[in-house]
Amino acid sequence: MNASQAAQEATISLDNQKFNACLDNLVQTGPFSGVRDTFNQYRPLQGDPSVLESLDYQPEFAKEPWDYLASLVDEERVIDGINASEKYADILARIESEYGVNRYDVLGVWGVESDFGTKLGKKNVVDSLATLSCFGRRQSYFRGEYVSALKILKQGDISKEDFKGSWAGAFGQTQFMPSTFLQLAQDFDGDGRKDLVNSQADALASTANFLKNSGYQTGQPWGYEVRLPTSVNAKNDRKNKQPISHWSSLGITLADGSPLPETLASAGLFLPSGKNGPAFLVGRNFDSFYAYNASENYALAIAHLSKQIEKQDTNIEFATPWPTDDPGLSRKESREVQESLNLLGYDIGEVDGIIGDGTRRAIQKYQADNGLEPDGKAGKKIHQHLMDSSAQLRQAAQQQQAEDGSLDSESSIPTGSNSSAKASEAKSTASGFFENKSLIAIAISLLILLAIILVSKRKR
Repeated sequence: MNASQAAQEATISLDNQKFNACLDNLVQTGPFSGVRDTFNQYRPLQGDPSVLESLDYQPEFAKEPWDYLASLVDEERVIDGINASEKYADILARIESEYGVNRYDVLGVWGVESDFGTKLGKKNVVDSLATLSCFGRRQSYFRGEYVSALKILKQGDISKEDFKGSWAGAFGQTQFMPSTFLQLAQDFDGDGRKDLVNSQADALASTANFLKNSGYQTGQPWGYEVRLPTSVNAKNDRKNKQPISHWSSLGITLADGSPLPETLASAGLFLPSGKNGPAFLVGRNFDSFYAYNASENYALAIAHLSKQIEKQDTNIEFATPWPTDDPGLSRKESREVQESLNLLGYDIGEVDGIIGDGTRRAIQKYQADNGLEPDGKAGKKIHQHLMDSSAQLRQAAQQQQAEDGSLDSESSIPTGSNSSAKASEAKSTASGFFENKSLIAIAISLLILLAIILVSKRKR
């Protein structure tokens, strides 16, 4: 059982009396002196225990790199990024000109942080930061963010209704922490507000400004995948920057075997999964991605996504495969896992392509019932097993959907009094017919499911 599952089994409860006592003390301290009215106006009635569960489980640090990248850089996200690059071409061109940051690197951040503005987070920023200011670790840090959040509300850039984000208080289309917002947010659309929630121009320009202030080098790539000679005693140390000539002298080439280009002033060797996995030479721009969220997996996701969008290439595999026989799943594959579990009677609820605790527990139950190691891992192996097990049920469900669609099409026949009456009569007859067919399809599905269960028990 991983940390997140353990937290789910023993949900944290908060002492509300202690929470209110903490807030009473905080409002009297110096950092809150300039925002006391705002503090009282938006003071939470109670803490949010769920943010404490998330505090100790962060996937960018807990997951293997191939699992972490699989859902963040998949074919769907690359296509969405290509579409966004075309839709916002004018804004991105202006940003590139003004801040000196490659538009595709900005898009990489946008895609990883909020799936191009489609997933902004649902947590109340003030409630989350108030809770983290009073419970758990790093309370001093979160108190500073709490003050910053109240300053944002006071100056009116973000409305209370829009002030929602991640469990840690990051918000907006590119997920700025409140203190970062106060330092670096931009009003790029010129409406007098720095609105990172509703304005793509403001959010993307603010991201470019962040990268620029984190040491981004105009005109340089973040790095590139490379091939290591077997004779090289490689060490994962991206901070040990060396001239490109140094790496060339060791026999290191690009992944396709061609010589290293002289497009980086210096670079460090990055081996996210050791010498047997993909290898990269990375420069200062990769480090600026890392500054956005201090995780090398996270920085690699931005780097990889930005490159695939720029190349307009939906083949997201690296030249050197990850050193695993069970790679992670794309969001499409994750949805297929969830759909299969539901069809087989392992209810996971909504199919959303996000492998959470409920899906992992359902996978564990399915694994145990089928004589597999119950590790709850959502990888290629369990995906294939579930697709095979649910194939007939999936086919039956698809057939039923097609029949339902045909019925909807027939029921939309138009007009005239006589034709209307005839259509109504035909619809009534068809409804009875399809209703019987629906019952037959359900019965067939149940028989198939029973057969699968019997076969499974015999195997065990």
